[in-house]
Amino acid sequence: MKLDHGRYEKYIGKDIEIIYLDRHNRITKRFIEVRDVKDGMIKAYCLEAKGPRVFRIENIMAVGAVRRDRRHG
Repeated sequence: MKLDHGRYEKYIGKDIEIIYLDRHNRITKRFIEVRDVKDGMIKAYCLEAKGPRVFRIENIMAVGAVRRDRRHG
């Protein structure tokens, strides 16, 4: 399956919500600020964990804009 990097590059510098399948095969919801998109990965700052994270594009199940009142907790 070809990954659509362009779909995610438009979010660089923005806050988004993702539904993600983590490395333990758990479905999680994450609120992130996208920093970079490259090589099938999204480098981001997790707004809840308050730290950098890397997400595999192939494991992102859904993406949505973050409402202003959800940005920081």
